[in-house]
Amino acid sequence: MAPFTFPHQGSRGVLVYSGGMDSTTLLHECKDRIALCVSFNYGSKHNERELVYAQDNCRSLGMRHQTVALPFVNELFRSNLLMSGGAIPEGDYSKKNLKSTIVPFRNGIMLSIAAGLAESNGLSFIMMANHKSDHEGYPDCRPTFVEAMHLAIFEGSGRLVSLLAPYTNLDKREIALRARSLGVDLSRSWSCYKGGELHCGICSTCLERKRSLEGFDTTSYSS
Repeated sequence: MAPFTFPHQGSRGVLVYSGGMDSTTLLHECKDRIALCVSFNYGSKHNERELVYAQDNCRSLGMRHQTVALPFVNELFRSNLLMSGGAIPEGDYSKKNLKSTIVPFRNGIMLSIAAGLAESNGLSFIMMANHKSDHEGYPDCRPTFVEAMHLAIFEGSGRLVSLLAPYTNLDKREIALRARSLGVDLSRSWSCYKGGELHCGICSTCLERKRSLEGFDTTSYSS
């Protein structure tokens, strides 16, 4: 498992941390370089479940954690992922159900806030845990987006803050295997878009989670 290249020796930064399995893996992998984790409560159906795990994992690592409320997203944006939207689609990812769960420019908004937090706290980078499995359906997870956001953040911060996205070219199975090699307990993470008591087991994110964790999945599913 190759180590990451950080912008400066000894540099520290901000992790955009949802409480999902990908960002939880990144949290554990880079815990010695992360000074602050920031989560966003933007009104998704599964926000409350994610935030419980984000807070719990940061607490267990003695990591500083901050939650930023973005109520305008749920109020003004259109997406079935949001409380104000329609039903979460079931079954494998398809072009139609992927599109219905896109929250417009979500990562761009969150990364902009994280960049401001990094600059305000004297930190030199922000990290996100986007991955290759999301590239087709989610425009703000693609390498071209990451490159453009890095340039905007770097120049907009007076070249003080960089954007790091070390999982961009990994798929979800590779991230899951990375977590296993690090001893990360991914049962303490949340994926299901429905946000029920248990992972539903039948929405697209649950099915993707099952495939990525095949052979060592300790998640409790309702289906």
